[in-house]
Amino acid sequence: MNRRSFLKSTAITAGMLSFYPSLEQLKASDAKDFPLLDLHVHTTNNFSVERVLQLGKERGVRFGIVDHPAPWALKDDNDLRKYIEHLKNYPVYIGLQPTYPGWTKNYSSELLSQVDYILMDPQMVPQGNGNTWQIWEYDTYIEDTDDFMKRYMDYSLQILNNEPINIFAWPLFLPVCIAKDYNKLWTEERMQALINAAKKRNIAFEINDMSHTPHEEFILKAKAEGIKFAFGSDSRNENVGRLSYCKRIAQKCNLTKDDFYVPTMHH
Repeated sequence: MNRRSFLKSTAITAGMLSFYPSLEQLKASDAKDFPLLDLHVHTTNNFSVERVLQLGKERGVRFGIVDHPAPWALKDDNDLRKYIEHLKNYPVYIGLQPTYPGWTKNYSSELLSQVDYILMDPQMVPQGNGNTWQIWEYDTYIEDTDDFMKRYMDYSLQILNNEPINIFAWPLFLPVCIAKDYNKLWTEERMQALINAAKKRNIAFEINDMSHTPHEEFILKAKAEGIKFAFGSDSRNENVGRLSYCKRIAQKCNLTKDDFYVPTMHH
């Protein structure tokens, strides 16, 4: 970063901080008694951190920004360093969203320690034949639902048991083609297995505003076990921080600030 860019970014940050609500202000002013914090936000070439912060001001929301440590995004330490250095200029939490197990071997522990939190979802489910279901795709086809659910649970538990994560994102999401059987497929046994694994490693569950998951029953079960939650819009556009489903279900489940995971900011 050259001097002019640095001065410009410093001025922007100072300006942003002057109107950006603190967590304390949000808690004090929010009758719902939970922090409005969207920890699943992406930026793009057309959707900048500055725009995210403007929307945060309008909506009274703080943000965590995530990017993928993957060959097509933050491919190595050099990319990760630039990403961290860039976001350090702004009052946001710096996050990562890995997409495959074992990803950490490609990055130095020194750099990873500068990240505020790690969020991972189980949406790329191995089929066992070298192929992968990308379950967010509308045209995902599931031939054998029982086989899919077994593989989906195995992959979810692999992430919860082994990956260095703080937030398990998109919990209980189902491909469109089998989503009508949501309540039948998410049995007590399956839900409890996810909750037990998250509790063992102190992992929070995301309440995902895009997919409207998980449902009330799961949230209440996890809350009863002392598990924390995090709001996530998974947005890279003007939807960041709207959090309509998140706020509605949190109120319905009587979640308070003590039920939420808040990362530690390292900058």
